[in-house]
Amino acid sequence: MTTIDFTHEIPVIEGKPAASSIDEMVSAPLNQKPGKVWKILFTITVTMLTVGSVALGLTFYYGIGLWGNNQPVGWGFDIVNFVFWVGIGHAGTLISAILFLLRQKWRTGIARFAEAMTIFAVMCAGLFPAIHTGRAWLDGYLFPYPNANHIWVNFISPLLWDVFAVSTYFTVSLIFWYIGLIPDLATLRDRATTKWKKISYSIFSLGWRHSARHWQHYEKAYVILAGFATPLVLSVHTIVSFDFAVSVIPGWHTTIFPPYFVAGAVFSGFAMVQNVLIFVRQAFKLQHIITLNTLEKMNQVMILTGSIVGYAYATEFFTAWYSGNQFEMFTFINRALGPYAWAYWTMISCNVIFPQLFWFKKIRRSILFMFIIGVFVNVGMWFERFVIIVTSLSRDYLPSSWHMYVPTVYDLAILMMSFGLFFTLTLLFVRTLPVVSIAEVKAHVDGAQPVHKGVH
Repeated sequence: MTTIDFTHEIPVIEGKPAASSIDEMVSAPLNQKPGKVWKILFTITVTMLTVGSVALGLTFYYGIGLWGNNQPVGWGFDIVNFVFWVGIGHAGTLISAILFLLRQKWRTGIARFAEAMTIFAVMCAGLFPAIHTGRAWLDGYLFPYPNANHIWVNFISPLLWDVFAVSTYFTVSLIFWYIGLIPDLATLRDRATTKWKKISYSIFSLGWRHSARHWQHYEKAYVILAGFATPLVLSVHTIVSFDFAVSVIPGWHTTIFPPYFVAGAVFSGFAMVQNVLIFVRQAFKLQHIITLNTLEKMNQVMILTGSIVGYAYATEFFTAWYSGNQFEMFTFINRALGPYAWAYWTMISCNVIFPQLFWFKKIRRSILFMFIIGVFVNVGMWFERFVIIVTSLSRDYLPSSWHMYVPTVYDLAILMMSFGLFFTLTLLFVRTLPVVSIAEVKAHVDGAQPVHKGVH
């Protein structure tokens, strides 16, 4: 006779809250007036968004000559920011879809915000391909559709693959997020205290009645969408990496880019989710739902993906040396010792060195240290994209065409606008919709699931 003890499993929710108290705790912020801190943060983010929008408006009027782009650096902050924000959006689908399929219960407290962050990050990312063409009003031609002139897009261009990949990823992520919201919207409908909230939640909850039949259809749809979204996590940033890998530019023409970009995307995405949730759990008193154990699991994922990124950095150098190609070797030596060495070593420090501190449990479970390291990771991942793009373009095959890239105030303002847009949407989200999935959290309270004391 053997006995399996399940008592050692780390609880998803700390304490023993009742199901009714979960409803109250998660929905309480939605029924309260915004606090002083929220108003200050919202003012800051809207100001960032406004200043950047002015710079964007001037760009539309005068053209992208206001930016620091030049010959040969035709791609600058525009594509750096695009790749950065697409990467940020990857953790959402990973947490929601892949961890759901793997039955990882620790995702419960963070999945809802991660899904929302995916939507916001992809919106920020989609802004840059739209404006870097120089004629944003003609971006409709990026989509293939029948027309009188029989003019079609270039289907063999990886830049067009981006359009398909990112738009598909956004659509599936939005549907996946909305399907997961439906039971919670019904709960908010039943608890609504004002007429307009009652009407709004009633419309968007699609007549949900918490019946067994509804739950059956919901669970089937959620699993199907999770299975459909999972390959998108790998495909989207793989296709983004093809923008570089299919070229002949030194430092770009390499087959390691697809897995390297995917690992880096998950790395930066987890860091952003962690950073924001540290504030959310404190502001809304959700420490027992967004637990320290959950944050520690996220830090462990960051150790893994950060190590993969560090391995990729080393592999790039080895491949350049082993190839015997003098242009490839020069590119990587130039990254480490050339005029942009400061950006390269910032990238190495933030992405490889600092995350190794998570091997120590005290640091891995320290809110202050994990937040600081998470900020460093996002800084480092932005600089990674900067290093890849700018160092390869500024010094290519012909020394006579070398030119330094220096961003202008308009580049910096539009970058600030993207952060302003992301955090403005985040602040609006936490005030209008439940930041934690009520239905999923309630599934883990005492009595919600059968208890198996042993198997004989």
